[in-house]
Amino acid sequence: MRASDTINEKIETGKVELVASNIEVLGKRTKPLPFEISNNQNVREDLRLEYRFLDMRSQKILENLKLRAELLQFLRLQMIEQGFLEVQTPILTSSSPEGARDYLVPSRVYPGKFYALPQAPQQFKQLLMVGGIDKYFQIAPCFRDEDARADRSPGEFYQLDMEMAFATQEDVFEVMEKVIYNTFTKFSKKKVTNTPFPRIPYQEAMLKYGTDKPDLRNPLVIEDVTNIFEKLDIKVFNGKIVRTITLPNGASQTRTFYDGMTDFAINECKAKGLAWLKVLEDGSLQGPIAKLIPEEVQKELLTQTNTKPRDSIFFIAEHSGMVEKLAGEIRKEIGNRLHLANENEFSFCWIVDFPMYEIKENGKLDFCHNPFSMPQGGLEDLEKKEPLDILAYQYDIVCNGIELSSGAVRNHNPEIMKKAFALAGYEESEIESKFAALYHAFAFGAPPHAGIAPGIDRMLMLLTGAESIREVIAFPMNSKAQDLLMKAPAEVTPKQLEEIHCFFKK
Repeated sequence: MRASDTINEKIETGKVELVASNIEVLGKRTKPLPFEISNNQNVREDLRLEYRFLDMRSQKILENLKLRAELLQFLRLQMIEQGFLEVQTPILTSSSPEGARDYLVPSRVYPGKFYALPQAPQQFKQLLMVGGIDKYFQIAPCFRDEDARADRSPGEFYQLDMEMAFATQEDVFEVMEKVIYNTFTKFSKKKVTNTPFPRIPYQEAMLKYGTDKPDLRNPLVIEDVTNIFEKLDIKVFNGKIVRTITLPNGASQTRTFYDGMTDFAINECKAKGLAWLKVLEDGSLQGPIAKLIPEEVQKELLTQTNTKPRDSIFFIAEHSGMVEKLAGEIRKEIGNRLHLANENEFSFCWIVDFPMYEIKENGKLDFCHNPFSMPQGGLEDLEKKEPLDILAYQYDIVCNGIELSSGAVRNHNPEIMKKAFALAGYEESEIESKFAALYHAFAFGAPPHAGIAPGIDRMLMLLTGAESIREVIAFPMNSKAQDLLMKAPAEVTPKQLEEIHCFFKK
């Protein structure tokens, strides 16, 4: 113990003092440190990743890695307690069109043929259901050749993969809500949404929040007022869908705030502008378009948008497919600038009733979500409805504006599968070729099944409050999909290429 007059309560070792009897240097440092370890958060990220073995000596990274270990143990226990069996699935598999680019591994034994690293254990988990594993889970590595984002690691990530036989959508929700709620309440002191989590249909989410990943901590809601402006001849609104966002007490904001939001819409969202109005104490309107709206229409507008004196309204006018995204970005930015979200809360919801199909940029009809999903209405809807009107048993779980996972009730019926893929332009021979195992397995009878796979890295990112997903991974790649520590990707020798029958033209 330190002498009483030398105790320092402000530091962790403030009550103890070590007296050395001898010193032995076990490892000599021959180079100067590339950065100050105790203050690594102010160091350029690429330098930190290049020297990750030094970077992880910092208290924050060490705490994140300890939390990761504890979280994985807790998730496993939660799944085992609910009767799930942990089964590991292959890393080397076959390539299949599942939404992202595959990482390919050339075969030495079979010239010209390739393995693929699994984007997810999707087909294997469904095959386990056919094989009689009623409740499966694993901490699954997934590999996708995608560009990095703050909440997405390029190349490799991990998810709590699970699947249940003879299960409905609500069965999956019940299991996963218990796991998620228990996990977030155990590892955080923040308020967590009580179960059952809100269920929000996809179309409602796109209208009210402008995204299928809504941050419900932000209280602002988007309204559709196209019916009102169809009556008026206002050039910037003519022929467009018109959405509004009411900002409570927004009339108190300065002109600088509104000019800043307009600049954001133009420069960041590529909008042509952003109209707005203030509602004064007497109910009259003030703003750039106030004179263009007749008095009787003003009252209808305020009633429909539930806008009161001292509030303000933003107007977003665009064509379908664009207006949702633009309104969502405006809503999010207003929330960020005015700090509307409660930072001490984890707000969860389910997004349900996704469309089965969508039109891609190339004009082709394709799957909107997961191609293995069961269409609502089954074969009858596939045969009788317009493809874009068909809904699927697909769902996402969202927290604070971040998608933690996608899931679905699976299409386990070969006839429904053939019809669903046919609408997306796939011949039966293509299904048999690209999804051979599932196609043949289902012919022997498959139980109805459903599943989901929340992202573990994203859970940790939320729990730690990290701004980048790389802060919760021991050895992450940088934003350009490079491992700066191990110098990957790297060139290999001509002999290695020859062994796997790969040759590059100069």
